[in-house]
Amino acid sequence: MSRIGIFGGTFDPPHLGHLILAAESADQLRLDTVLWMVAPLPPHKQEKKVSPFGRRVAMTEAAIRGEARFQVSTLENERAGPHYTADTLEILKGRRPGDELFLLIGQDSLNDLPSWHEPERVLTAIAGLGVMARPGERHETAGLLEQFPSLAEKLIRVDAPLLEISSTEIRARVKGGRHFRYYVCGGVARLIEAWGLYR
Repeated sequence: MSRIGIFGGTFDPPHLGHLILAAESADQLRLDTVLWMVAPLPPHKQEKKVSPFGRRVAMTEAAIRGEARFQVSTLENERAGPHYTADTLEILKGRRPGDELFLLIGQDSLNDLPSWHEPERVLTAIAGLGVMARPGERHETAGLLEQFPSLAEKLIRVDAPLLEISSTEIRARVKGGRHFRYYVCGGVARLIEAWGLYR
């Protein structure tokens, strides 16, 4: 039985903050593999302009190159949308029936749990929910535990040195001609330059 972390995101672009969170989750939750689940177009970002899926996959592959426990997954792009986490997890469980799945999310996503599509299905599909909080981020766990009793045994806090880096800020830096190189891996920076992304 393997312990599999699912780390979903748009990754437009993937940055050092993502890598630190994934690495700390892998260590603290004793994960055998972290699947970087690249989202085709998340339901909550329908109105936003997102880089082409293939380019985001290539940047994510460049970011994690050389880390044996990290893999890129394009599972969500293999089926028609909308792409809900509950569906993705159930497909993964079908493909990996003997493995334990751990969903890795931020505190902001946990706060939004009641608004997720069928959150009970998500909680049923996973062995654990690894939650990473930014410094000063609000915790609303008490109300969530009342609403979702099964959350109590699955909620795991992941302690990580959370960098105040966001993909939004990196895109703005590139567009404004400011330094961005030290916020992403070298391979990601080279692809951004080669493709002229975010200009």
